[in-house]
Amino acid sequence: MSFEEYAALARQLSAQHRAGEQHAAAESARRRDLHAAVDYLQQRLTAQGQRLDQLGRAIGIEQPPPAPAPPSTGPGTGDGGPAGAAGAPGRAGVGAYPQLPAGEARLALPTAVSPAGGGVPAQRAAAADPAVELELARRMADEADRHGQQAELLAQRPALLPTWSPLARAVAVYAACGAAAGVLVLMLVLASGVGLVDGFTLGAWMCAGLPAVAFFGGYLVLGRWGRPAMVAGTPPRYLPLGFLICFLLVPMAYCAYLLMVRGLR
Repeated sequence: MSFEEYAALARQLSAQHRAGEQHAAAESARRRDLHAAVDYLQQRLTAQGQRLDQLGRAIGIEQPPPAPAPPSTGPGTGDGGPAGAAGAPGRAGVGAYPQLPAGEARLALPTAVSPAGGGVPAQRAAAADPAVELELARRMADEADRHGQQAELLAQRPALLPTWSPLARAVAVYAACGAAAGVLVLMLVLASGVGLVDGFTLGAWMCAGLPAVAFFGGYLVLGRWGRPAMVAGTPPRYLPLGFLICFLLVPMAYCAYLLMVRGLR
């Protein structure tokens, strides 16, 4: 071998060595990036799981109890011996499969197939690309975040009149309860006209009893169905406003009834 050939061979080996080092460095960097992406995705999934648990507790979903641990020993056979590998794991002479005679064991064991024997080995499944799988997992995590944000927005709205403001919701609830109490007042007025209710009872229910019932009814309704699931504390129920609406609406219903009767006359 001449000196020129030896120098060319040395340059070729040096170039291959540098290419191998560059490839190894690139592969190491790719693995670090994959590990960092896996750690970040794991943190996201853990945070999502905790947030879903909070949402579940907020809407009243109980967490499923942990599955009971399997028994440590399995049932024995009729002669008191172990039932198999599950019955006595780790013991000598007990395997996951029954022991076969030597001849049957040779038939049962798989044998390698060489190309000369005419056999065609089965093709192995193509290995999944970690980067592609991580990208798919990231997209799924983004989709889960989007749905989680939508669930949180829905959980921050009460079941009763969710698109209304708290003040408008309180006014509507107290007014509805006051209107229902006004209907009862009119029924008492009709009962008083036929002599079933005296004047003192009618006045007591109209001025105090039914307005108080309407007020406490609206208060309870706002506390039960007007409270968002994810809002800490008690939302405002506007007690002075509700008291004013209920104790004014019921007498106004009675006055409206009197005006209607006089107008018909």
